[in-house]
Amino acid sequence: MANKRDYYEVLGVEKGASDDQIKKSYRKVAMKFHPDRNPGDAAAEESFKEASEAYEVLGDTDKKAKYDQFGHQAFAPGGGGFGGGFGGGFHDAGDIFEQVFGGGFNINDLFGGGGGRRRSNGPARGSDLRYDLDVDFEEAALGSHRTITLPVSDSCTRCTGSGAEPGTSKSTCPTCGGHGQVNAGGGFIQFSQTCPSCGGAGEMITNPCSECNGAGSIKTRQKLKLRIPAGGESGSRQRLPGKGEAGARGGPAGDLFIVFHVRDHELFKRNGLDVYCEGPVPFQIAMLGGELEVPTLHGGAKLKIPAGTESGKIFRLRGQGVIDVAHGGGKGSQNVMVNIEVPSRLSGKEKKAMKELCDQLHDNHFELTAKMNKTAQKFYDRKRQLEAE
Repeated sequence: MANKRDYYEVLGVEKGASDDQIKKSYRKVAMKFHPDRNPGDAAAEESFKEASEAYEVLGDTDKKAKYDQFGHQAFAPGGGGFGGGFGGGFHDAGDIFEQVFGGGFNINDLFGGGGGRRRSNGPARGSDLRYDLDVDFEEAALGSHRTITLPVSDSCTRCTGSGAEPGTSKSTCPTCGGHGQVNAGGGFIQFSQTCPSCGGAGEMITNPCSECNGAGSIKTRQKLKLRIPAGGESGSRQRLPGKGEAGARGGPAGDLFIVFHVRDHELFKRNGLDVYCEGPVPFQIAMLGGELEVPTLHGGAKLKIPAGTESGKIFRLRGQGVIDVAHGGGKGSQNVMVNIEVPSRLSGKEKKAMKELCDQLHDNHFELTAKMNKTAQKFYDRKRQLEAE
């Protein structure tokens, strides 16, 4: 980790750069060092991989936040990183490049190389999918399991994704001769365009599969079991490799990205690994002191209330917050804000007893009231002085 360059430096952007600026800078660096543009140049290939790794982190909101907070240590083996389920390991540099520039690109066209003859009859990776999942506060904080069902395009089992009826094969397109493109125009001006017969595939299916009608994939509903890792927040993502759309012409399936949205909770609120809640404290305990049991994510916890505790005071219960799965399994704290509760629905006898008690109290028992009265008196004295001038 010590030898790694800062990701922002790699892409040549400032730390506060926008998503568009980061993507634009990555495209520029990746185009410059792409192996196809620098054949046999090992240094350029390493720079290309370095830029792709930097973009995978800075181009992802969750990973970027982790990197801004912990630097390269966020991805250190054993140090947490994204192994807990939200996020994931680094992808292949070529995959990242293809995701940014779009599948099926012609590298010669991008770099101004010769030929420019594009064939798309090779295997093509399937599209990535996104699934937004609402989860309860408890599920995100403590971890859970869920089963979801979503519609996807899966590879046709009858033709194994080829689109041709079993026992038959594709034939070379007679229009383009298998190139996927045809020349158009005349005289000094000629240009290439996608073959209108095969749509750029270079091949044609004369006997399409009876199951998928030549598409190579079929629509189906996929049931997936998810493990919701403890400690996730709204906007966190979980990557499921190979669970996206089926690839074309025998290509690999895309990935499925689960984006979590955490519902609010009526008792607990969260800030990072810390949890906040409001704790009602009976007035007699606030006045005389005592012990109170308060709810936490991990069960009831004892809280000692000193005599004379005021409303708004916050007590911290260490180790009762959210589990830090990404960095060793430690826990945040729970912060309890005191809200002194006065009794209601008193009977006549109870009111009389309370009055007898209150009659024994004096002004010097109420320091905040005394302090306010003293400050107010100083204000009024100054006010009269100003009016007399």
